[in-house]
Amino acid sequence: MTAWRGLALALSWLTVLPVRAGTGSAPAAGVAAAAIRWAPVVGALVGAVSGALAWGLVAAGVPTLVAGLLGVAAGVLATRGMHVDGLADTADGLGCYGPPERALAVMRDGGAGPFAVVTLLVALGAQAAALATVAPLGPAVATAAGALAAATGRAGFAWCARRGVPAARPGGLGASVAGSQPWWVAAAWWVLLAAAAALLVPARWPGVLGVAAAAVLVVGLSAHTRRRFGGMTGDVLGAASELGVTAVLVVLSAAL
Repeated sequence: MTAWRGLALALSWLTVLPVRAGTGSAPAAGVAAAAIRWAPVVGALVGAVSGALAWGLVAAGVPTLVAGLLGVAAGVLATRGMHVDGLADTADGLGCYGPPERALAVMRDGGAGPFAVVTLLVALGAQAAALATVAPLGPAVATAAGALAAATGRAGFAWCARRGVPAARPGGLGASVAGSQPWWVAAAWWVLLAAAAALLVPARWPGVLGVAAAAVLVVGLSAHTRRRFGGMTGDVLGAASELGVTAVLVVLSAAL
């Protein structure tokens, strides 16, 4: 039951789907941990829709870059923008001077500073351009690329929330899942996704390299944010997801 409740919670947390995840504002620790393990599956669903939409728009005659941008926008809307918000807040936190308390205060502020704006422009622009390159290759390729990228991005959640990494502050999503995952959960997801990429993505190796690049970026981000903030936050999860998505799509667009 905990696993299925975790899936419902993952759908509730990570999408706009009206899924009931139980009563109460604070989920049980085991259910929250299970939701993190289900996150790549939820991401694959969101990414598949984004990729298929981009291909459909290209097939309908929409310019490829516009189709790529709309495909990315659909993914952002499907997640309530929470991952891009996390990326923006993390960028501002890392870009400010001062102790961890100062960085966390900047991240809680809610506004978008210059680091956030530039980071979002680069990340979302790269995703849109990459998806625009992949979308004309056909519905199967576009859908698989979108699903692989989004699933890989969410697999980074488990690494950021691995045991031994504390929450940087009390309360919020980060505190509810910090330290909840064995280190091998993220590794297992990355290996599984790399194997799926070798089977589903043309030319085999681009997908594997994309997953590997995403894993390296997430490991580096987790280490740096742990030092800078004193632990992990929900914003760091969002940043890890968007870095992973960007890495996979860029590698695929360059190699396919």
